[in-house]
Amino acid sequence: MSTYVYGITAVSHPGLPEGMGGVGDPPLPVRVLREGELAALVSDAPEGLRPKRRELLAHQNVLSEAGAAGCVLPMRFGSVAPDDDAVTGVLAERAEHYAERLRALDGRVEYNVKANHVEDAVLHHVMAGNPEIRALAEANRRSGGGSYEQKIQLGEMVAAAVKDKEAEDALALERALETAADAVSVGPESTGWLANVSYLVRRDTAEEFLAAVEQARKDLPHLEVRLNGPLPPYSFVEPGPAEPAGTAAGGADTGAG
Repeated sequence: MSTYVYGITAVSHPGLPEGMGGVGDPPLPVRVLREGELAALVSDAPEGLRPKRRELLAHQNVLSEAGAAGCVLPMRFGSVAPDDDAVTGVLAERAEHYAERLRALDGRVEYNVKANHVEDAVLHHVMAGNPEIRALAEANRRSGGGSYEQKIQLGEMVAAAVKDKEAEDALALERALETAADAVSVGPESTGWLANVSYLVRRDTAEEFLAAVEQARKDLPHLEVRLNGPLPPYSFVEPGPAEPAGTAAGGADTGAG
């Protein structure tokens, strides 16, 4: 039977509560595979696994329990290896890499920050900061709305200015928060968000990072800033001893990898 992988930790990790269940219906028992100084938290892989809410939460719950007891390298939801031997084989092959990652991520969590413009506020910024746009808008207003071509021209100018403002604000937000984090990982662009960035933060300085987020919200009031975390440091771990099976719902949004 194939093996579902939740995460990798040190063999000295105190482990999970007895009888801990993972993905599957009913939940499949979580067990530990040991190889040298490393261990993998695994279970049998259920048939037809899909990224449903119950399964995502089960994956996250295993990692939350493990993370509360010690450092764990989280695997993305849906990580499945052919069998136990394949998992321990990769642990042996990449032992040095995983040991380094465990040291680097010990005592740290991930916060994901997404941001978008508040539409009315950013249009005000664009108009206030661009005399050419203001002049054309005023000319159109005086002429009863302007010609079709003038309306198109104004729309294109505003769209270009908003796009430039998105890039400017994404950089400003990242710079405002990066000083309160140990590392930064810029996520893939997603529809509707001008910024999608994950920050690696020490647990004992998390309040400083959260304060920086609040200050950024005050300094950039035309942004809607969404914060998700603390999370296991998914964005700071390379792929592990298994590949996601099927359509895995990864990313910090799910909280399940």
